[in-house]
Amino acid sequence: MADMQDILINWAPQETRVAVVESGAVQELHIERTLERGLVGNIYAGRVARVLPGMQSAFIDIGLERAAFLHVADVQVNGATPRNTANGAPRGEHGAASAPATPIERLVFEGQTLTVQVIKDPIGTKGARLSTQVSIAGRLLVFLPQDDRIGISQKIGSSELREQLRTRMTALAALPEGAGPAGGFILRTNAEEATDAELADDISYLRKTWAAVRERSFKSAPGTLLHQDLSLVERVLRDLAHDGTQAIRIDSLMQFDLLKKFGSEFTPTSVDRLEHYKGERPIFDLFNIDEEIERALARRVDLKSGGYLIIDQTEALTTVDVNTGGFVGARNFDDTIFKTNLEAAQAMARQLRLRNLGGIIIIDFIDMSREEHQAAVLSELRKQLARDRTKITVSGFTQLGLVEMTRKRTRESLAHMLCEPCPTCGGKGEVKTARSVCYNILREILREARQFNPKEFRVVAAASVVEMLLDEESQHLAGLSDFIGKPISLQAEATGSPEQYDIVLM
Repeated sequence: MADMQDILINWAPQETRVAVVESGAVQELHIERTLERGLVGNIYAGRVARVLPGMQSAFIDIGLERAAFLHVADVQVNGATPRNTANGAPRGEHGAASAPATPIERLVFEGQTLTVQVIKDPIGTKGARLSTQVSIAGRLLVFLPQDDRIGISQKIGSSELREQLRTRMTALAALPEGAGPAGGFILRTNAEEATDAELADDISYLRKTWAAVRERSFKSAPGTLLHQDLSLVERVLRDLAHDGTQAIRIDSLMQFDLLKKFGSEFTPTSVDRLEHYKGERPIFDLFNIDEEIERALARRVDLKSGGYLIIDQTEALTTVDVNTGGFVGARNFDDTIFKTNLEAAQAMARQLRLRNLGGIIIIDFIDMSREEHQAAVLSELRKQLARDRTKITVSGFTQLGLVEMTRKRTRESLAHMLCEPCPTCGGKGEVKTARSVCYNILREILREARQFNPKEFRVVAAASVVEMLLDEESQHLAGLSDFIGKPISLQAEATGSPEQYDIVLM
């Protein structure tokens, strides 16, 4: 049974924020900014800018700041992609990576125009990832115009029901002989109890949408956006609402009316749950969601017991360190560690959803000496992660006692969306000490004195650095001045970083 949830939508012209609340606690946050709208699902007319045979990839210009990336595994070849598995990497007989059946250089060439779809947003310094296999999502179905298969969501019950649905869909999707390719369809989970009329309506809508995309592609120059995925407000009804959704509250009357109209056409079962929030307090104040957002941007997550997590997100992976902190409530040390780790497993599953952390995740639980404790913590972690809609793989404990897992990365994490690297430390999280900067300055003056012959050297630096040169490092500064035979003056200035300084030749 689906978890009971409320969905709150805070809309403003510049930004839409959506919070999914379960059991009184925020579990997911989705943010879409008008000027930074996500690209996944968008279809473009692209031009091949460069083919890289060594990487079996190509860079595609789709009109964005950075070229997008197309791997050979995502290139459609006569109704199929050149790979043996559905997860992206070509696989050999025993699961090892193997060379694709058709190399990229024989599939695309520089200057070629392709219709491509974004399957992963740009993240950090990486461009968007593309596929030439276009799919368009509807309320009940996903349309694959270049395919001819009927697929069924893995979450739909018994094999008998799946076969019944496949038979129904095959009949509904059939076109008269000579009418052209019918295309393929995947039934989404919410299509399990759909009527033939509802399925037929979705088929018609998706085919009309694709026909409009194709017509635009014939007339458009490379770099043109041919089709844009639904807005976040609309995706709430299509993707986030389910049988367990009690209410969908939105604080904008204009967006409420638009959403009601959209829902009546595409998601009629969700329309009754829509509510226009008219309260005087901001809608996100109902569950202190703005405070939750601030906490979700912090490194430290406090547990009720007194323990805490430290979450560090890097380019390559995310690490989570579990600490007992002030928790001393159990009868012995083993039980204290076990209870802290159990609580951490529950908190961690929520934090992954809340922060939208993806990629490789390494969890350093507190070392447990008993195997049954390890098994119980791992079981609790898997149980909590089962509520996550995003694909997750948990590998278990390594020899070093770490838990390795992956969570599919589909969009920017909350921190990457709302924050930027610190201008003072450049994202390192640390700056050089004043003493280290002093010694850099002394070395730089000596280097300059060997090349130039000014009357005086003037050091312009942060106040803390100047103060140290006048006090603790004054003897070294005077010694250098005597050695080079030139006076050295100091000037304190407010700088962007304590590491910044200038040496002026007077």
